[in-house]
Amino acid sequence: MSHVVKLSTQVRDASAVRAGCNRLGLDEPVEGEVMLFSQTVSGLSVQLRDWRYPVVFDLSTGETRFDNYQGYWGNQQHLNDFLQAYAVEKTKLEARRKGYSVTERSLEDGRIQLSVNVGD
Repeated sequence: MSHVVKLSTQVRDASAVRAGCNRLGLDEPVEGEVMLFSQTVSGLSVQLRDWRYPVVFDLSTGETRFDNYQGYWGNQQHLNDFLQAYAVEKTKLEARRKGYSVTERSLEDGRIQLSVNVGD
C-alpha cells in the first residue's frame, strides 16, 4: 500500500539539522546567540551558502528565524533546499529508529521521494 505525505517542516531535531548540513555540504550548526541585522536570537544556527546572516532554529518551538532582506542577503531557495534536506534526514532517522528501511529517489523537479518499508 502506498501513501503520499505532504510535510510542513518545524525544525526540532539537532541530529537531523546536522545531517541536513552534511547532506548539503554546509558547516556544522552552532548553538548560541546570533545577531540577525538588528535583532539577537538564540538557537541552533546554520550558515547557508551566500547568506549574509545564518538561519537560526529554536528546537524547543520549531521556529525558524532569519533575515535575508527579501532575497537581497540570501536566496530563499537555499533555505527551502535546507528544509527539504532536514525533512528527508528526519524522516530517515525516525524510520530507521523504528526498524524500517528507507529508499530515496531524486525527482527531476528537485523534489525527493522517500519510500519507507514497514515490513509485511
